Amino acid sequence: MTKLGNTLADPYATLGVARGATEADIKKAYRKLAKELHPDKNKDNPKATERFSQVTQAYDLLTDKDKRARFDRGEIDGDGNPAAPFGFGGGQQSGFRPGGGQFDFGGEANGDLGDIFEGLFGGGARRGGGGFSGGFGGFGRRPAPKGANVAYRLAVPFEDAARLSPQRITLRDGKTIDLKLPAGVEDGTQMRLAGKGEEGPGGFGDAIVTIEVQPHRFYERIGDDIRLDLPISLSEAVLGGQVRVPTPDGAVMLTVPKGSSSGKVLRLKGRGFHKKGSGRGDLLVTLMVDLPVDDDALIEFAKGWRDKGNPRGRMGV
Repeated sequence: MTKLGNTLADPYATLGVARGATEADIKKAYRKLAKELHPDKNKDNPKATERFSQVTQAYDLLTDKDKRARFDRGEIDGDGNPAAPFGFGGGQQSGFRPGGGQFDFGGEANGDLGDIFEGLFGGGARRGGGGFSGGFGGFGRRPAPKGANVAYRLAVPFEDAARLSPQRITLRDGKTIDLKLPAGVEDGTQMRLAGKGEEGPGGFGDAIVTIEVQPHRFYERIGDDIRLDLPISLSEAVLGGQVRVPTPDGAVMLTVPKGSSSGKVLRLKGRGFHKKGSGRGDLLVTLMVDLPVDDDALIEFAKGWRDKGNPRGRMGV
C-alpha cells in the first residue's frame, strides 16, 4: 500500500507490526513511536508531528476490534472510510462478470462503463453524461477523505482524575476547550474531539486526546480504589480517636479504633475513582504507628511492661 497526502495507507505498516499482532504488541509499538515522535520533542520537525498523528490514527483503528476486523476484510481503508466495492475507483482495469470470469471495462469492444451497467441493471443506472447516480445512489464512489486526525497528550493531576474535574486543553488553532473526563478514566485513556483535526476534502478530521494521569506523593491507585498510608501517634493507636485524613475531595475525620496496630486498613467509601458503570471506588487507609524517638518516659514504660498479647508468645517463641 502507498500513502497519499494525509491518508493513512496501512495501519499495520504505520505501527510496524504484523497483521496478526496482538493488542499488547500494538500498544507496545504505539508507545515506542509516540515517545519518539511526540510534538513536544520535535517542535522544529513538522514531519515528525504529522507522523505522530498518523501513528495515533493507526493505533486508534487497530485497537477498535470492529474497525480492525472491517479493515482486515477490506471493507474500510486506513482512515476508516468505506473501501470502493469490487475494486472500482482504484485505477484497476478489470472487474466482475456474473457467472464468473472477467471482462475488460477499458476496451473499446465493451464501450463505456456506464453502458455496461445500463445493460446489466436497466436504463435507470445511467443518467445524463456518465458516472453513476439515480438508482445506485452514488454506487462505486468513495467519499472524499477527511483531514488527518491530530494527536494531543494531556497531563491530568491525580486528584482531578479521581474527581473528574474538567480539564482545559489548547488546540493548534489557539482555541481552548474544557474537557469533561469520562468515568473510569486512567492513564492512557483516549478521548476523541470530532471535527477538531486538520481540514480535508471531506471535512475536518478529529482530535485524539490521550490522558496521562500524573502520580501523587501520597496516593496509590488500585483499580478504582486509592490507597493511603496514614501516620498516627502511639496514643491514637492505643486509645483510639478521631484523626484527620486527606482525600481527593478534601480532608475528612476518620475514627481509629482502640488498640490499632500498624498495617490495619480502614475504608472510606466513595472516596476513590469514579467507575465506568456507576458508583465510585473507596479510599483504603493503612494505619502506620509513628513512635517517638528517644522518649525516656516511653522507654521506661516499655521496660516495665509485659505484653500479654505478644503474638510471639502465642507462637511459643
